[in-house]
Amino acid sequence: MGVNRWARLIVDPSTVRPEPGPGDTARGWWVTIALTLLAAVTRFERLRSTTDGGTPVFDEKYYALQAWEMLTNGMGIEDNPGYVVVVHPPAGKLLIAIGEALFGYSPLGWRFSAAVAGTLLVLLVIRIVRRLARSTMIGAIAGILMITDGVTLVSSRIGMLDIFLAVLVTGAFGCLIVDRDQVRARLADAAGRVAVTSFGPRLGVRWWRFAAGVLLGLSCATKWSGAYFMVCFVVLCLGFDAAARRRYGVLRPYVGTIVRDAAPAVFALIVVAIGVYLGTYAGWFASESAINRHAVGIQVDDGGFLSFVPDALRSLWFQHGEVLEVHTHLTNSAGFHHPWESKPWTWPMGLRPMLYHFSDPEQATGCGQSACVRAIMLVGTPAIWWLALPAVGWALWQSVTRRDWRYLAVLAGYGAGWLPWFAVLDRQMYYFYATAMAPFLVMLVALALGQILGRTTESDERRGTGLLVVCLYLGLVVANFVWNYPILTALPITESTWQQHLWLPSWR
Repeated sequence: MGVNRWARLIVDPSTVRPEPGPGDTARGWWVTIALTLLAAVTRFERLRSTTDGGTPVFDEKYYALQAWEMLTNGMGIEDNPGYVVVVHPPAGKLLIAIGEALFGYSPLGWRFSAAVAGTLLVLLVIRIVRRLARSTMIGAIAGILMITDGVTLVSSRIGMLDIFLAVLVTGAFGCLIVDRDQVRARLADAAGRVAVTSFGPRLGVRWWRFAAGVLLGLSCATKWSGAYFMVCFVVLCLGFDAAARRRYGVLRPYVGTIVRDAAPAVFALIVVAIGVYLGTYAGWFASESAINRHAVGIQVDDGGFLSFVPDALRSLWFQHGEVLEVHTHLTNSAGFHHPWESKPWTWPMGLRPMLYHFSDPEQATGCGQSACVRAIMLVGTPAIWWLALPAVGWALWQSVTRRDWRYLAVLAGYGAGWLPWFAVLDRQMYYFYATAMAPFLVMLVALALGQILGRTTESDERRGTGLLVVCLYLGLVVANFVWNYPILTALPITESTWQQHLWLPSWR
């Protein structure tokens, strides 16, 4: 009786094949390249034009200077005595230092790498959505949305860390999507060995998963919030593996995933990531003067239970404790307030943006009047961001009712960038923390637009109506982006026009 029951549940693997990808490979790359070049224009155009009297604006003042120190002191470390503790890991600042090495300590220098990262982010989103939707057109739609998103545009044009975090976690997500498809192809090829054991076959070395681990390590070495994505993506990867083993007829797919896949996933996505993270501190380890480099024996007892751990690692652990102390006490209840801070429930719709720069109207020119406004405001394009809650709701519905893995996977990335912040609501937070959410929001909206567009097998009238709706929406997004462009890039506008851009009271 039991055997017959299992026999009905087992799928014949020879009858199951991986989902085919889009066949228009050449066209897909031409579309990707064209949209990426357009993104580069918007990211690099007038990149050096806005400064604070020739100096960096907003938090560029920290990162541009620390990156310059990394470049000029020859050790890849910050040594500015004005900062008792350097509050972020080195990877993002090392990337900023690349631009400064090319163009010097100048606006172009400290913003160049961010603009490159923002351009690459558009390319990644196009390719990921194209693979998710199996459609070059829907990938192109995602690219247009990404180009016209205000949050990623501003983050790509300023020398801060958030755009690097966004591109690294998005790249890691893309690697896992490719790994998912590759695993299914391997299981299809191993059809004759699926039933050899109840756990299914081993899947061999998975280089895309290792690549994801490297990118996750770099994301954590940019900002610690990359660790949220690391944990989330381990679960996501194992979920992909369990679903694949079940689809291809493995008798005990979930146990098989634990036995065959759990340890390699943890190694690739956590152990490798930690190794990469520590590798970014190579300059710190090699230095004699880095902050807290020789904490053991000074701030830390050189004996004790952990005395067998190398002093360099113990000193780094102490340094991390000091950084954590700074972040832990940066709270509203401790008296830390900022006029443009926001809480995570406002981020999905961008209800409280971030003002990075506002010039003195009496000194700004170029708008045709004696007093002009030049401002940089981090604000999501409303035509995209104001659809966040409906898009998330639709994705949840599709995940539950249709078991659509694509929506579930993108929701995982969106949630990793958003939900953990609800655990520390007293902390001082800002809208630019939501930069890592932006690519996943665009993916959700693009997938929904793909459903509106309809399948190629549907009637011409149905496809025509869907195409009309999608085109009208994209037109609205582009128009909204063009309207907001002056306040995203500090183009001179009149004071009355500035007031017209502030649509909500919370934007003031």
